[in-house]
Amino acid sequence: MILSIVAYGHPVLRKVASDISADYPGLDKLIEDMWETMYASNGVGLAAPQINRDIRLFVVDTAQMFDNMDEDEKAEYPGDAGLKAVFINAHIVELSGDKWSYNEGCLSIPKIREDVNREESVTLDYLDEQFQPHQKTFTGLTARVILHEYDHIDGKLFIDHLSPLKRKLMKGKLTDISKGKIRVDYKMTFPG
Repeated sequence: MILSIVAYGHPVLRKVASDISADYPGLDKLIEDMWETMYASNGVGLAAPQINRDIRLFVVDTAQMFDNMDEDEKAEYPGDAGLKAVFINAHIVELSGDKWSYNEGCLSIPKIREDVNREESVTLDYLDEQFQPHQKTFTGLTARVILHEYDHIDGKLFIDHLSPLKRKLMKGKLTDISKGKIRVDYKMTFPG
């Protein structure tokens, strides 16, 4: 089932999400619905707060990004071939590498894209959908998408990484999004 994505201004997007246990009600169906929602919205990641659940859960599929690249583009991201995975109760162990800029967008903040600086690698402790524990390091575009989704479960948005001046300049657009004055081709829920 395709779920509604909450828009900028919704309070759930600013909450620090809670860890869950293996007996979280309807977890398998929720994960299935998150994949369906993400693909229907042309996303590469989706976090539970974006579908109005304040839990530490997100899904990422960066493999599709690499499927659409030519060999020269792929060569820009050595050691990163993409990933499709579920992350439950993720917690950052370490951020490393130089910060680099990439143009990011967000399904909860449609029609706004900005260059964001993030570290090139992240090491996470997390559980997969079978609640098996992992500690892994991710790099390149995959690390970036993971960090973007991780921000969501920590109550942060990609615009928080921008300068105060840039945020001030986009205030009108953000207000329009929160009031539902935007057209998107996926289902959204607006605050209020």
